[in-house]
Amino acid sequence: MRAAGQDPEGYRLVNRSIRIGGHSTSIQLEATFWTLLDEIAHGQGMTAPKFLSTLYDEALETNGHIPNFASMLRITCALYLRDRQPLDSEPSELTNKAA
Repeated sequence: MRAAGQDPEGYRLVNRSIRIGGHSTSIQLEATFWTLLDEIAHGQGMTAPKFLSTLYDEALETNGHIPNFASMLRITCALYLRDRQPLDSEPSELTNKAA
């Protein structure tokens, strides 16, 4: 652990090759995001590649294009974590704890 309390392993960049829309592609994300995406996929009863492909297709259908898929995956993880917060936690409480 470092002074900021973060495990440096979580920042390690990891490349994964997946197939989206019939095309092979490589996505580079930090190890922490891959761990979360694996968890989300498992919760949906899917493998991570199947989840990413499904997510890509749904986003493409909704928005017509995806300018930065890696960024969208990071936001997916953030939304997943936000939704896991206890319902009685107010944003102001969380902000005050961080200060």
